Formats: sequence, structure tokens, C-alpha cells
Amino acid sequence: MTYTLHVLSIISISAGLLFFLAGTVGLLRLPDTLSRLHALTKADNLGLGLIVLGLLFQAPGLLGGIKLILVWLLVLFGSAATSQLIARLARERRSSR
Repeated sequence: MTYTLHVLSIISISAGLLFFLAGTVGLLRLPDTLSRLHALTKADNLGLGLIVLGLLFQAPGLLGGIKLILVWLLVLFGSAATSQLIARLARERRSSR
């Protein structure tokens, strides 16, 4: 059972890292701010979710798992608010030109 949990953890964390890598590539390669923002927030949110899932298999107890989920939710809400602010600023700068 422990071996299976380790394998699931490694697979989930590796998939999360691939999504982080894809978001970084999108950030570097896409042409405008809104496209970059879209690629980065979508990939990073899914990547972090997969990493948290992989870490949940290794969590020492219920309290550790709850803390991981709360950190993930905090990052989700924070990234949503930040992306809205960045998108609004980019739209205002584009319309003022």
C-alpha cells in the first residue's frame, strides 16, 4: 500500500510540474498580456492542484491534509484576484492608446 501511494504521489507531482512548465512556456512565448495571463493562471492552478494531490498522499495526518488544501484554495483565490487586476490594467492601457 505504501509503495502504491509513493507511485501515485510521484505521478501526480510530476504531472503538476509539467503543467508549471507549460505555463512558463506560455508566459514566455505568447504575444500579449491577456494571452500570457490566461496560459499562466490556468496551467499554474492545475499544476498546483496536482502537486497538492500528490502531497496529500504523503500528508502525516488529517490536519496536514487540511492545511495543504487550504493553502491551495488561498492560492486559487489570490491568483484569480490578481489576474483580474492585471487584466483590467492591461485593458485600460490598451484603450488609452
